[in-house]
Amino acid sequence: MKSTLSIAEHVALSQNRWLTALLAQFSDRQGARYVELLNRLGMPRDSLSRTLDAAVANGWLARNAGYGHPLRPEYVITDEGQRMAQGAHAIRSAQENLGLKPSSLTRWGMPLIHVVWSGEERFGQIASALKTVTPRALSQGLQVLESNKLLSRAIVDGRPPFSRYKLTSNGLLLAEAA
Repeated sequence: MKSTLSIAEHVALSQNRWLTALLAQFSDRQGARYVELLNRLGMPRDSLSRTLDAAVANGWLARNAGYGHPLRPEYVITDEGQRMAQGAHAIRSAQENLGLKPSSLTRWGMPLIHVVWSGEERFGQIASALKTVTPRALSQGLQVLESNKLLSRAIVDGRPPFSRYKLTSNGLLLAEAA
């Protein structure tokens, strides 16, 4: 199954801790009110405000120009946001099916899974595919994925020795979700 989100879109989606959860809420609806999102997601107000601002800045959500009536939503989803929301919903569903908490992935978790799934196996190749990741963040992200049994690491005996990363069956399920 081909992923519907590109590596750049996975990186953009993972820039904010709550962005995937927020967009997943919009996967089956056209709009929502601030208080409704606050109650559904169970997150702090300032985090919701920052996440909504990030979604608006990315062009995935827009403030409703007709807001003012209590039944009208404050935020509506754009066409591009609808596509991203479907991907976010698929990611959230796959995480729930695998028994992973939303906080079990680092900021670079889904981009790393997507890059390894696309065929990059070595640390340098993965770093090249994710141009903005620091070596420390990349190393920590790979360790978290390995500890969650989404990624396996094999050390190849060569000159010099190197590590090769592969997705586990659970990692493949998560990669194919979005």
